[in-house]
Amino acid sequence: MKNTLEISPKDMINAFLLFFVITTCQTGVGIQGFQRLIYADAKHDAWISVILAGLSSHIIVFFMIKTLELYGSNDLYGIHQDLFGKHLGNLLNFIYILYCSVAFFLILENYIEVISTWVFPRLNPKFISISLLLLVIYTFLGGLRVIVGVSFFSFLLGLWLLPVLIFPLKFSNIEYLLPILDTDIISILKGAQSMTFTIIGFEIINIIYPFVKEKDKVKRHVHLGLLVTSFIYLTVMLITLTYFSGEQLAKTIWATLSLFSIIRLPFIERIEFITICFWLIIILPNLCFYLWAAYRGSIRLFNVSSKKFVWIFSTIIFIFSLFVQTRIQINTYTTYLSKVAFILVFIYPVVLYILALMKKKFSGKYGEKNE
Repeated sequence: MKNTLEISPKDMINAFLLFFVITTCQTGVGIQGFQRLIYADAKHDAWISVILAGLSSHIIVFFMIKTLELYGSNDLYGIHQDLFGKHLGNLLNFIYILYCSVAFFLILENYIEVISTWVFPRLNPKFISISLLLLVIYTFLGGLRVIVGVSFFSFLLGLWLLPVLIFPLKFSNIEYLLPILDTDIISILKGAQSMTFTIIGFEIINIIYPFVKEKDKVKRHVHLGLLVTSFIYLTVMLITLTYFSGEQLAKTIWATLSLFSIIRLPFIERIEFITICFWLIIILPNLCFYLWAAYRGSIRLFNVSSKKFVWIFSTIIFIFSLFVQTRIQINTYTTYLSKVAFILVFIYPVVLYILALMKKKFSGKYGEKNE
């Protein structure tokens, strides 16, 4: 089939690495304060919303992989061109590139805001932005295998963070979770939808799939990654709900960071400072994969090298960051992205799969599946 990617063996990755790709792409700035948003809708049943959001991600990934399997060795951008033709396909590709770019921008801005608020309130945010962008550029230019390697070490190095949250449990009150299912189902579903910005990231499978060697093992490792991240979010949510009262949680912007702030160790007084600085290692794969996904789409539209693209992209991101001055602006843009992401990540893949099946049925063939 036309548009089928020809990938060098040295650029391919093993399927088991998708576990680390998925977990690190899903665990980013959202986990620092997602609890308040979900609690606003689902109240003390917010943990049920987390479970529903996790189950939804498994269902959507199923449709994503089924669509990709129909094409064998092509990504979402190539599928768009094959299903919708050159012009409409490229328009959809441009929308997806824009989505990846905005996601990159808001992850960056949310982290800069946390750094500026908690650790370096007097440090110019422009300096932080430039520093982070240079680190992302350096990683990106190493290629996909380097980015995947960063996600691997990001997961391993971040394993200590979850057990540390056991400390607040001695102040927890299990009665805050009762009565179970006291909130109506509509509110619980709204709470699950509010998790969109927090759990997106797994859609990178649409772009990275052609680069995987053992495609028959993709489902296993991707779903395992989703299961682990769902467990992490559920654990953090349960700890938060049992530690904070409803009134406290409704006013706590970064609930997870607040949990870290109460921990006191003999050799570390302010562990949240270490946690926030360490979070850079956690969000780095987020930024790199969204940048890489935007690049993979851009080369479908323009003849641009990776080096040229990353410098142009980073310059544009930095310029836009100059116009974001307040938390209200960041919250507003994040809310808009969450609504768009809900359509692109949780609804569109089902529609795309149905269209792909219809084309296969009515055309009698589906291009040339690359064996």
